[in-house]
Amino acid sequence: MATQTTADRATADRATADRTTADRTRTDRRTRTFLRVSIALQTLAVFFQAATAGLLLSTSYGETLHGVGARVMYGASMLYLLAAILAWRPGGGSPRPILYASGFLALASAQVVLGVAHVPSLHVPLGVLMFGLSVLALGGELSGARRTRGR
Repeated sequence: MATQTTADRATADRATADRTTADRTRTDRRTRTFLRVSIALQTLAVFFQAATAGLLLSTSYGETLHGVGARVMYGASMLYLLAAILAWRPGGGSPRPILYASGFLALASAQVVLGVAHVPSLHVPLGVLMFGLSVLALGGELSGARRTRGR
């Protein structure tokens, strides 16, 4: 009887461990999706900024759109940092996305300062660099997702 009780306990422990692993996998998948969506949003926001920069030069409402876009882009950068932290924490993955997100937030801060100070000679090239870096981060995250799924 004692052996059966021990066997039952071992089976229950395995079932609990399997549920815990499944919960972690589900959580990890959700946080990775959140990370991908936040990078995509950031990339779109930076692209929108490039488009409104052209409008800034040619229309009366371009400045308003560019100003609103700047706030959205900065918020998207903060969201990317939050998503990177959340993706790292539960799964114990690499903290590298946090480094990328922190660097991007620093670049976004410099971009805001340069824009407010009206220094287009640095503001425009930095915007181009930020778009390129954001596309690279998005591509790296999406290609990592394909590798993880076994494609």
